[in-house]
Amino acid sequence: MGEKETNYTRFFMVKMISLRKFFGFDKSAKQEQLVKEKAAIYRSDISEAINKEHQEESVKSTSSKGAEELKKFPPAREVNMKKFLIAGLGNIGPKYENTRHNIGFKVLDYIAKHEDLSWETVKLGDITTLKKKGRSFILLKPSTYMNLSGKAVKYWMEKENISVENLLVVTDDLNLDFGTFRIKTQGSSGGHNGLKDIQATLGNGKYPRFRFGISDAFSKGRQVDYVLGEWTAEEESVLIERLEKAKQAVESFGLAGANNTMNAFNGK
Repeated sequence: MGEKETNYTRFFMVKMISLRKFFGFDKSAKQEQLVKEKAAIYRSDISEAINKEHQEESVKSTSSKGAEELKKFPPAREVNMKKFLIAGLGNIGPKYENTRHNIGFKVLDYIAKHEDLSWETVKLGDITTLKKKGRSFILLKPSTYMNLSGKAVKYWMEKENISVENLLVVTDDLNLDFGTFRIKTQGSSGGHNGLKDIQATLGNGKYPRFRFGISDAFSKGRQVDYVLGEWTAEEESVLIERLEKAKQAVESFGLAGANNTMNAFNGK
């Protein structure tokens, strides 16, 4: 029995002695019954008081343990809303460098070249950072190959503490005319394996994407050859202007916001 329980027991005994003195030791059956009723009330009050103190001590102990457990974990980092992850999708290696499927890489390479940025090979890709008007644009070219793009995107979002609304995935789209843009804040993968993997990795399709049209100018059964084929001379001549426009769209995404960027560049 603990110290507090012992004190309550002493209190009970004192109360019982007081009752017996009050009624006298030669008491009637009715008086005896009254003593028992009073004793039952005292027992109930004492039991309730003991239980209440035990509960309070348990809560204090649990809170203390909880606080100690929280100390083991670092505080959550605040999301930097002025930092953006621009993930250009593509496949690594000279074999794919100038293919239509690598337009995501090509857009980022254009930005890096015209902003005099240097690429650094890091975990899961190549990285460089564009600083503009108080914003940081982290440009990422995943080294995971197209079909596993989600792994690199998620890793760098978490590493740089970037929210999903500040992610922009740049990729090719067969369903758009060559050079046409379509920027959306969410949507389906549209059958694109890179977007499909990002959606599976992030758990949903609620992330911004920048689709760059490559058209569907291929004969039946030749889709893979077309997508992994190189640009024609005619397409190359148009790409210069389109890449500059794509650079402006990427910068607008961070500086003017997704909605203004969609209004300014979609279908253009």
